[in-house]
Amino acid sequence: MSAGEDTVRLRRVASILAFESVGVSLGGRRVLTGVDLRLDPGETVGVAGPNGSGKTTLVRTAATLVSVDEGTARVLGGDVRTAELAVVRSGIGLIGHQPALIPELTLAENLDHVARLTGADRTRVSRALDVVGLSAAAGRRAVECSFGMQRRVEIAHLLITRPRLLLLDEAASGLDESARDLIAALIGSVRDRGGASILVSHDRLQLQAMCDRVLTIAAGRVEPAA
Repeated sequence: MSAGEDTVRLRRVASILAFESVGVSLGGRRVLTGVDLRLDPGETVGVAGPNGSGKTTLVRTAATLVSVDEGTARVLGGDVRTAELAVVRSGIGLIGHQPALIPELTLAENLDHVARLTGADRTRVSRALDVVGLSAAAGRRAVECSFGMQRRVEIAHLLITRPRLLLLDEAASGLDESARDLIAALIGSVRDRGGASILVSHDRLQLQAMCDRVLTIAAGRVEPAA
């Protein structure tokens, strides 16, 4: 199957993500148990829970970065145990706790690197930097930039790659209001393209304001939506 055919297949999936009785162990310790979760096109789902409850592992499992021990996990139409993960991952956008930039590259070079790796249109780089308010800092190395600036570059990254599944793990933590507005706009753009988003936060009120439903995870188990 060609890359183009793969892309068509991903566009036609009935659900963006479908977990059935998913279990995950890390370092010999059970972290997720019996997780059932479905995201349909256009949905935004929040996940709340205490530290150590399994929130980040849930996100990393959805990103296909953590192996599933039990159950069935389908992401963008592919079974994460058997699918060509490179194809599935091309449709996933992740922002984790810490910015994931190459420190010695400039902000523009970081984005150009992402565009080349993913096959995205490289002409989107300057436009994305403008949208996140960093055009004047395009030539500054990432290591010289503040946390907030680096986070804005990650938002620009996702404006370039246009994921179908957006995963935000405490992405708004420590950001000013304008940056949080950019995240809200990013979620909206994913929804408009028929994608879906998972937001993890300790701030349940924020999740309730931004999400269609909010799940609670405790001791590795997902509780019913609030």
